[in-house]
Amino acid sequence: MPTYVTLLNWTDQGIRNYRDTAKRAEAFGSAVQKLGAKLLNVFWTVGPYDLVAVVEAPDDETATAAILQLGGVGNVRTTTLRAFGKEEMDRILAKAAG
Repeated sequence: MPTYVTLLNWTDQGIRNYRDTAKRAEAFGSAVQKLGAKLLNVFWTVGPYDLVAVVEAPDDETATAAILQLGGVGNVRTTTLRAFGKEEMDRILAKAAG
């Protein structure tokens, strides 16, 4: 399944409710699962982003739906990146080589 890395920053609402962050991460994992995707991990980070989530989803549409649901709650703003594993990159390089 394709992998997506989402960089998250808390909104004013999210930082006010920081005590609930672990519960919110669990709720996100459950919501993602209902869409047919999987939350692989959540990391709370120091630096320009407050959290990083790694999600596997069957396609871009499912991943986007999951991230829209997450952002729609109002606790975070997101930036999502499509990540490619080594095997995927090997296939991409083979195609690029012609």
